[in-house]
Amino acid sequence: MAVSCGKMRFDALLSPPVSELRFPADVRPAARAFSYRTLLVCALLGGLGLSGCRLANRADTVGLPTRHSVKNDQLRVLSDIKLPKDHALLKDLEALRGMISETLVLPVQEQPVTVYLFGDETRYSQYLQATYPNLPPRRAYFVGTSQELAVYTFWGERIQEDLRHEYTHGVLHASLKDVPLWLDEGLAEYFEVAEPPVGFNRDYVQRMRSALHEGWRPDLDRLETLEAVGDMKKPDYFESWAWVHFMLEDSPDSRGVLVDYLRELRTTARPGRLSQRLRKELPDADARFLAHCATLSEGIIAAGALSNRE
Repeated sequence: MAVSCGKMRFDALLSPPVSELRFPADVRPAARAFSYRTLLVCALLGGLGLSGCRLANRADTVGLPTRHSVKNDQLRVLSDIKLPKDHALLKDLEALRGMISETLVLPVQEQPVTVYLFGDETRYSQYLQATYPNLPPRRAYFVGTSQELAVYTFWGERIQEDLRHEYTHGVLHASLKDVPLWLDEGLAEYFEVAEPPVGFNRDYVQRMRSALHEGWRPDLDRLETLEAVGDMKKPDYFESWAWVHFMLEDSPDSRGVLVDYLRELRTTARPGRLSQRLRKELPDADARFLAHCATLSEGIIAAGALSNRE
């Protein structure tokens, strides 16, 4: 796996406008508090002179949720709150697992993902502070190590969005050797949207309209150079989602480029840059991307006008 005990990737809630606390204030729109879901913490831990393993042991002073346990296929939930095995939230994650596998043509992951669901924000915050004191407060985190793929969160108003986003990271890292930061976040943003159509983030599309009007242009090459959360800014999460939506929804050709790239990530952590493959298969990829964005923007405007007339 690309993540290990010494180099952990933390996926903090990074939802688009859908999630209010997802990205760190300096990473995503502050109004909706996009959550930055993936934090490469190895540099942070190195600065403390501590390994991920040693830090993890400090959590024992606070305690993980262990009161209730539910296991459905490759999903295990340890929680302070008792959830029936057929709870809608768990069923949604089971369905999401299958959707990710089918959409991205990945084998259904065998490595389980464990969700630690705290009953309230206080206990959750105390645990994170004791375990990773230098991490900014977020509603949820994904932590992948060689021993475990884990999601940490608490029961709150955005629990479904938060779990879908973080669980997507878990499924990806259970299936692939590694995932480039921008692509990891773009896919998690895409799959966190539960309302149909899946992947269609209305807040992002509305934001897209303004961005296009102001002359915004894509820069996938720059996105691919970002390797740490501190490098990513608010627009980067938006653009990452937009590129993923374009590749999955624009045409069979664009989808095929992404699917083939992910297939290589199953066996190698360094398959090269996706942008090079995309432009080789679609020489006009950047122009098509902008046209796709414009179409999405026009569609939501038309839908809004129809709603107003009704």
